[in-house]
Amino acid sequence: MKRRSSSGFTLVELVIIIVVLGIVAAVAIPRIGSILESSRVNATKDEMGHIKQAIIGDTRVTGGGKYVNVGYEGNIGYPPSNLVDLVRKPDSIPVYDRFTSFGWNGPYLDSAEQHYLYDAWDSLYQYDANNRTITSIGANPDLTVTF
Repeated sequence: MKRRSSSGFTLVELVIIIVVLGIVAAVAIPRIGSILESSRVNATKDEMGHIKQAIIGDTRVTGGGKYVNVGYEGNIGYPPSNLVDLVRKPDSIPVYDRFTSFGWNGPYLDSAEQHYLYDAWDSLYQYDANNRTITSIGANPDLTVTF
């Protein structure tokens, strides 16, 4: 009689593979979580920098001996009362006059679907014009940018 060769895994081999995969998952999941949190922090800091730049402008950009990007505050003379003013002209502010260099010259931010109002955790930014701060409360600890 010829002996048949059986191929496949035994129950013990399958249990060992499952245990190894469980150990790998237990080690990898917390690391993936910290990588995701780090990317959210970086994305939020980047976006808060863009909002700050929309408010006060960018002194690195010049043309003809003048600042090209003076932002909302450079055009109006004071910071916006809320973040929506960066993309929608307030009724009380005149349209930009290129001769006087005064007036609303926006939009100062890309307003697609109002993403600029939310941080990476989908929390509304806390904007305080009086204290000149933008705060993300989605992060732990909170992220704050002053301008």
